[in-house]
Amino acid sequence: MRSALSGAIPVTPKDVRLAAAVAGDRRALEELVSELLPRIRNLVRYLVRGDAEADDIAQEAMVAIVRGLPTHRGEGTFRSWSDRVATRTVFGCLKRARRARAEMVSRTADLEALPPPNTAPDEYTVRRHVVLLLDRLPYEQRHVLVLHHVLGMSIPSISEEMGIPLETVRSRLRLGIRKLRAMHGDES
Repeated sequence: MRSALSGAIPVTPKDVRLAAAVAGDRRALEELVSELLPRIRNLVRYLVRGDAEADDIAQEAMVAIVRGLPTHRGEGTFRSWSDRVATRTVFGCLKRARRARAEMVSRTADLEALPPPNTAPDEYTVRRHVVLLLDRLPYEQRHVLVLHHVLGMSIPSISEEMGIPLETVRSRLRLGIRKLRAMHGDES
C-alpha cells in the first residue's frame, strides 16, 4: 500500500518522456530511441563480431526494447533495464545462429565500431583497438568480460544471466583478461 508521501517522489523529464512513450506518444518514443540507439549499438558491438551482424542484432534489440516498454517497472534505471533487454537479445540471436550453422564465419578485423557522440579521437582509437582485441577472444570469455567490465555486472549476476556456475564465470574472466593482455603485449 502506498503512503501519502509516495506522491512527493520527484519525477525527472526522462520519466515523463518514458511514460509518454508507453502511452503512445510518437515523439517521446522517437527521442528515447534516438538517445538509446548509440549505446545499444555499442553494447551489441562489444558482444558480437562484425559490424553487419551487430547492426542487425542492435535493430532487433531496439525492437525488443520498444515492445517491452510497458513491462519496465521502474525499479531500476531505464538504462540498466534496456542494457539487460539488449544483452538477452544478443544471447538469443547468438544461440539461433549457432543452431543454424555449426561454425561462425569469422569477420574481417578492419571493421569499425561506431564512436559514441562527442567522443575524442584518441578515445575512439582506444575503443576500436579494444573491440578488435575482443574480436579475437572466444565468445564465452568475451561475453563475461563485457558483462563485467562494460556493464558492471557482478559475477553472481553474470552467472545467473548466462546460466553457468560462479567459478566458470571467474575462470572465463581470468582467461579473457590474460589473453587480452597477451594480445596487447604482442602488439607493443
